[in-house]
Amino acid sequence: MVDVQGTVEDGFEPVRDAFAANFAERGERGAAVAVYRDGRKIVDLWGGTRDGDAEPGDPAAAPWEPGTAQIVRSATKGIAATVPLLLHQRGQLDLDAPVGTYWPEFKAAGKDRVLVRHLLAHRAGVPALDTPLTPAQAIDGRSGPAAVAAQAPAWTPGTDHGYHAQTYSWLLGELVLRVTGRTLGAWVADEISRPLDLDLWIGLPDEARPRVGRLAPVEAPPRPAAAGLRVRPKKAVADAYADPASLTSRAFGAISPAPDENDDAYRAAELPASAGIATADALARAYAALIGPVDGRPRLFAPATLTLARTEESAGPDRTLLVHTRFGLGFMLHGPSSPLLGPGSFGHPGRGGALAFADPESGIAFGYVTNGMQPNVTADPRAQELVHALAAVGG
Repeated sequence: MVDVQGTVEDGFEPVRDAFAANFAERGERGAAVAVYRDGRKIVDLWGGTRDGDAEPGDPAAAPWEPGTAQIVRSATKGIAATVPLLLHQRGQLDLDAPVGTYWPEFKAAGKDRVLVRHLLAHRAGVPALDTPLTPAQAIDGRSGPAAVAAQAPAWTPGTDHGYHAQTYSWLLGELVLRVTGRTLGAWVADEISRPLDLDLWIGLPDEARPRVGRLAPVEAPPRPAAAGLRVRPKKAVADAYADPASLTSRAFGAISPAPDENDDAYRAAELPASAGIATADALARAYAALIGPVDGRPRLFAPATLTLARTEESAGPDRTLLVHTRFGLGFMLHGPSSPLLGPGSFGHPGRGGALAFADPESGIAFGYVTNGMQPNVTADPRAQELVHALAAVGG
């Protein structure tokens, strides 16, 4: 049995029950979940081992602690999307301008009409690279932007959408650098993490290394037949991931061979698509700050910016994921393939488990991180059980 630590506000005990059940029934190794409502923390739970390659209950394993952080994979994308939206809010970035206005080299190969909003909504047409980058190239700060600038689009930009699993790092990162002169990770540190006192980094500093647990793959228990709704047969999706020539496989394989996510150099790199590192509390607190004041600090998103974040820009069968996805400007929206708390929720899952989102109508902000990577892309059953429990108590 895993000893679940932390607190829940009265009435939210079902969230703790669901969190404990994840360890008993759903293969959890180590994890944390945090929930804010109207800027105040109401759930703060953690348990298991710090490292995913250690079994819960092993007396020799380091326990998960309140400040334990993890790589959150694509949950990073939501935090990264906050940056161009805030730049737009400040009048520094035009969402309807061609990307080439800020980054002239990006006009190559028929991409001169790609708009900034297309990057955010996965409509730019460059989810994959003709020649994948090595892990060293992916993190050097130069090869990635050069590769996506030279890449010909897989479809006419703006006419369809497909998840930019890895290339999103270099698209958003270079755009922010061209507009501000700062890397996206530095901008997040200066403008979001430090002011809000968040344990959240896109580019892990040396002093924070001891706080970060190890990721490890874990077996996922069988999923109920109703879980993970798809618009195409399950076999078609599985075949796409297995086919090295498919757009699905090429998008996720834009870095090849797959990088070691526990490597210090990878964690220190600024990859806004996939390598953010955070605690559950930091994710929930960041989203809480997008929709309302936190500890007396004003909200980050003005009402108009919040509307942009969660107004549907892309919807329908996703060319990369082969399921029905919905995106606002940089954020995944509530839908069958990635259920959040309600129709107005916006956020982002991370492949393998992590999830963060806000629901402005209820004032809820949610963050979940795990070190046990299960083979789920948009709807991890452990995160979903927590969301279901939250919804059941009126979250």
